[in-house]
Amino acid sequence: MSDAELIRRYNYDSFVRANWQPWMQFDASPPLGVAAPDFPLWPLAGGATTLSAVWSAHAYTIVEFGSFT
Repeated sequence: MSDAELIRRYNYDSFVRANWQPWMQFDASPPLGVAAPDFPLWPLAGGATTLSAVWSAHAYTIVEFGSFT
């Protein structure tokens, strides 16, 4: 799936189950106590980093995901 298609599918017009249910893949999440995979992050202040860079700089890390639909 191209980036444009992924963004189009993610930014849906209305909050109905058919739009958000395909994104709910909790069974694919790491189990409690297992480290999450490393991935790129883009802070709101600009720039880029990785989850592993944040982990190495802080004792605790909370990652929040959301949608502004």
